[in-house]
Amino acid sequence: MLYKLSGTAGYLQICRLSKFWDDFLFQNLPTQKPKKGKIMKKLSAKETVLLSIALFSMFFGSGNLIFPPWMWFQAGNTSMIALLGFSISAIIFPVLGVVAIAKWGGLVELSSNISHKFALCFSIFAFSAIGPGLAIPRNAAVSFEMAVIPFTSNISTTIRILYSVIFFAISYYLSLHPEKLMNTLGKILGPVLIIMMILVTIGCFIKAPHHLPDPSSAYKTNQLSQGFMDGYNTMDTIAALNFGAIISMNVRAKGIKDEKSVISSTISAGWIAGFFLFAIYTGMTLVGALSAGLFQNANNGANVLSNIVYHLFGTYGLIALAIIYILSCLTTCIGLLCSCSEFFSSISKIAYKKWITLFTIISCVVSIFGLDQILTISVPILTTIYPVAMVLVILGLLKDKMQRYPNTYPITIYTVTILSIIYSLNSINIQIPFITNFILSFPPNKDLCWLIPSIIAFMIGMVTSKKKVH
Repeated sequence: MLYKLSGTAGYLQICRLSKFWDDFLFQNLPTQKPKKGKIMKKLSAKETVLLSIALFSMFFGSGNLIFPPWMWFQAGNTSMIALLGFSISAIIFPVLGVVAIAKWGGLVELSSNISHKFALCFSIFAFSAIGPGLAIPRNAAVSFEMAVIPFTSNISTTIRILYSVIFFAISYYLSLHPEKLMNTLGKILGPVLIIMMILVTIGCFIKAPHHLPDPSSAYKTNQLSQGFMDGYNTMDTIAALNFGAIISMNVRAKGIKDEKSVISSTISAGWIAGFFLFAIYTGMTLVGALSAGLFQNANNGANVLSNIVYHLFGTYGLIALAIIYILSCLTTCIGLLCSCSEFFSSISKIAYKKWITLFTIISCVVSIFGLDQILTISVPILTTIYPVAMVLVILGLLKDKMQRYPNTYPITIYTVTILSIIYSLNSINIQIPFITNFILSFPPNKDLCWLIPSIIAFMIGMVTSKKKVH
């Protein structure tokens, strides 16, 4: 019974689940042990799968839980088209981001190809957005929506503050020892998340009426590009620019010193994690789309999942879903706290522990404003950073070839940055006379107005670099 997942009994159940999963998934996989006096050349199959599940768990936070079902709820019978666009920005680019960072070693190293000042400014802006400015408080707000609101009708500010304080107190404590999280991510949290979403998907397919409504809201037209744009909300491409370095670090911690082996192992973990993400998103497509035929009162993805899970499994389903949300958001929050604090301590004289304290306090305060307010703020921030991050990833993948064309980096990145800023300002009703409308008229549509100009800028960078070399 689901109620057994509480207290000591719940801990024992989770331990048994972890052992069962480990035995079931890994018993036939070869385990490579380093011979005495020799350096291990590559990860074993078991370690690669564990690393990929850990990466999946790092990616699968609040945005991955609330945005996909909300999009499919609106997309209806066009959900698969929307899923294709969403997969490009929320799966393929994050995986490629892990690959690019594995090649370069870090975000600052990659973005330094534009300029050292840009590298520092963009890195600070990206880490601030993925950290205390947006992503970390969003995780607390989402878990509150799922773990508290479904079980009470009286939500006061005091309850919200109390929950945020407890959530971030736990996050702060566990962030002091990030090296102990990998086994939890790979053997417990990741498998539980995957199993839970599979059960919800199967239950929805069996019990929910197989009727997909017509698309609504923004998904009435341009489902492909709208799905692509909504993939920004997961923030996974931005997160990948940080997580890639963490995964590479964990590969090295296994005794692998050869750089090619580190890159190869990191890339393998990235693609397997991408497969897990695609499988879960596909299931959530079905959940969100079918739930639209049952419920009409959802305001966000958290409401969508709560409604369908309660309809399928009752109160026990809501309890299980609440546990999944808390664990998922908590672990992602811890990972972000650790990575952001590591970055800012590396570029300053302030100690790591002081940065964690500062970010924990800021995130706690921001999370109290609630999920809807945080999501409103996120739109202009993400539409500014995400295109830059995606173009930076593509250029990073061309590391060896682009060394001969140094102008491609600054010309392309500055172009997409300017266009993204103009687009973002327009999203909050700030327009530059003549310029805004002109830029938004670029094909294929206003949401991707940066695409063709960035390609042209890339070609100009290649031509000018070639002339410079000659």
